[in-house]
Amino acid sequence: MGKINMTRVILGGLLAGLIMNIGEAVLNMAILGDDWQTAMQALGLSQMNFASFGWYILMTFALGITMIWLYAVMRPKFGPGPKTAIITGLTIWFLMWVLSFGTTAVQGMFPAKIVLTTIIWGFFEVPIGALVGAWLYKEEETAGKA
Repeated sequence: MGKINMTRVILGGLLAGLIMNIGEAVLNMAILGDDWQTAMQALGLSQMNFASFGWYILMTFALGITMIWLYAVMRPKFGPGPKTAIITGLTIWFLMWVLSFGTTAVQGMFPAKIVLTTIIWGFFEVPIGALVGAWLYKEEETAGKA
């Protein structure tokens, strides 16, 4: 096995992040926009502004890079390809969407509709991002390989 190709991790991760950012924009603006507005008002919080959107976009790109790095780490154990990409995407989905965001419903912070819709949406969005990002990933060749 070759070394992890960090250039490809970053490129694949940015591509995965782009897929997830597009998915999140559709979900949170077009599908759940009114629900988010109501939830934020109920919490006494202001609506999202440009700076908030910017941070979410950057964090999603960072998550995409982390996801493709995890894919590169998992390749020796599970093999390269779509199966490993999907396993990687579902791992990230479970950790971030289910365990992390899911607690907001348990705490009563956000309505169950927002949380469940987001978790279900992520079940498809994140593995798709992982598949696309992993497609771009290739390992570095090790020196002296015959």
